[in-house]
Amino acid sequence: MSPKPQLDPRHGIRYGGDYNPEQWPEEVWAEDIELMREAGVNLVSVGIFSWALLEPREGEYDFGWLDRLFDLLHAAGIGISLGTPTASPPAWFFHRYPEARVVNRDGTTLGFGSRGMASPSSPAYRRASVSIASALAERYGDHPALALWHVHNEYGAPVSECYSDQSTQAFRAWLQRRYETLDALNAAWGTAFWGQRYEDWQHVSAPAVSASVVNPAQRLDFARYTSDALLECFILERDAIRAVCPNVPITTNFMAGTCESVDLWKWADEVDVVANDHYLVAEDARSHVGLALSADLTRSIAGGKPWLLLEHSTSAVNWQPRNVAKRRGELARNAMSHLGRGADAIMFFQWRASRSGAEKFHSAMLPHAGTNSRIWSEVRALGADLGRLASLTGTRVQAEAAILWDWQSFWAQDLEWRPSEDLSHRERINACYDRMWRDKVAVDFAHPEADLSSYRLVVAPASYLLTQAAADNLRRYVEGGGTLVVSYFSAIVDENDAVHPGGFVAPLRDVLGLTVEEFLPLRSGETVHLDQPGLTGDVWADAIRLEGAEVVMAYEDGPAAGGPAITRHQLGDGSAWYLSTRLTVTDLGVVFERVYQDAGTAVPVDLPEELEVIRRSGHVVAINHGDKPFDLDVDGTDLLSGQNARTHEVAAGGIRVISLHER
Repeated sequence: MSPKPQLDPRHGIRYGGDYNPEQWPEEVWAEDIELMREAGVNLVSVGIFSWALLEPREGEYDFGWLDRLFDLLHAAGIGISLGTPTASPPAWFFHRYPEARVVNRDGTTLGFGSRGMASPSSPAYRRASVSIASALAERYGDHPALALWHVHNEYGAPVSECYSDQSTQAFRAWLQRRYETLDALNAAWGTAFWGQRYEDWQHVSAPAVSASVVNPAQRLDFARYTSDALLECFILERDAIRAVCPNVPITTNFMAGTCESVDLWKWADEVDVVANDHYLVAEDARSHVGLALSADLTRSIAGGKPWLLLEHSTSAVNWQPRNVAKRRGELARNAMSHLGRGADAIMFFQWRASRSGAEKFHSAMLPHAGTNSRIWSEVRALGADLGRLASLTGTRVQAEAAILWDWQSFWAQDLEWRPSEDLSHRERINACYDRMWRDKVAVDFAHPEADLSSYRLVVAPASYLLTQAAADNLRRYVEGGGTLVVSYFSAIVDENDAVHPGGFVAPLRDVLGLTVEEFLPLRSGETVHLDQPGLTGDVWADAIRLEGAEVVMAYEDGPAAGGPAITRHQLGDGSAWYLSTRLTVTDLGVVFERVYQDAGTAVPVDLPEELEVIRRSGHVVAINHGDKPFDLDVDGTDLLSGQNARTHEVAAGGIRVISLHER
């Protein structure tokens, strides 16, 4: 197989953002381009929401304005990421094809006036999408300014599932391909329960709202189908472009870690280069940790290869309950964290702040306040800094630990009627990641069935759905010398959301050296004490029967008083730990200190928690999120200041990007 086309590395780190010149008179364009050059912009995304202008009537195209824009940007040396505008079909499309509108789970048909309004299963939508993508490829596939194809925009947002008649028919066909026979479907869905057995394919429908809880296996399959339907839409556009323009990379912007309706492990191989959008949770005082998680997840989806950050914000967004502005220097700290974790492009939404529309209060590179503003000053400074960091282009991050991440398990766990509403897969993943972030342990994310042999430590904070293949994979990992940490409510069901034969944690029973006889969820606000001074758990406990594991900590009180709380089991050359209650990030530190020793993971003890330190192929990116300076003992040259030293002070709120000296 020939290598996939990639962005030209000779341009260094790509810098820019979404550019929507159609919102402005053409006399503004020249000013925009001059300011882009001043800011160091070398790539912009255009056309993402321009379908109504490019195809004002079905089959009639108007490319004149885009032709002029292409030529102006090319003359300025600015590359173009050309979007296909299929996230926002024009009004004429819905007037002519009303059956393409999204129908939500309660049967409401969504109207025009937003974005993401078309059903991914609509034949009319798919035909129209391929048509506009093909027309764009024919027009611009050979243009020298074209650097990247950007298909659609944020698949799965703002809606993903559609319950229209067309979606039901497509779901039925998907099920027939998956199961082949109704007997197989009935077995997988457990339709003997509540008398749900099917005898005719035409009786199978999408899992719309019903009188009570709908069959969870049916809902899980509908989530799988939805992800696949969206992926089919991407592939149709991609292949239409590739037939005309085979040498320019094609991508779409994922939302790794924020949009959970698509299984990005399945999408990764279909793009030429992985790209992501990320926005801070503004009210989270530690939002920089969530940013790092998203960046590490994106890199992992990319298989460790560099990736592109296609959107983040210069300051506040406009769609959260409280849109907190970024503080001075936060723009650069956010950008450099993405860069350190593998991004080869640092892009924003958007270039110039919009005066009208739903996102007029969203920050931009060129804000409403204009060039006499703090944001503009920081945008220019970041562009200059990125221009000094070309040596990072194409380099990789090496991690010695992995956290298991499986969208299909999350879909299953988040359905109704689980043992406690306080169970949250994301809360446990965030807690474990935050613990390792503070400990400066580089983390990848991995699918439970992926090759884990390169990691000293693997953490499974939320593997509710665990296939037998994944369990076998984890067993081989531990036997081969790995250290595994499994949190509560893991290995409970199989791929059909059915409890494993043999009961809870059955597929990992010999790995963990125990079985869980009964769930013991806690009341709201209730805590349990462990026999380690100061350690308490909440939300959950298990009634555990030991089958070879040793007790590391026991419960002093609560429903499992006297029983094991945290265990360790030696298996082959490795070990497996089990955590049966929810510990805070701080308390996890007590446990993980011993886990790191087991794994042989070196953890620096002399660095402050709020100093972010990332290694990327011969470089160290250090970001100080604290309020005190710190001297970092790293021998090299700071590419931002030019300082050549063995020790570099990282100022409060400051950044260093150090090229390491060879020894």
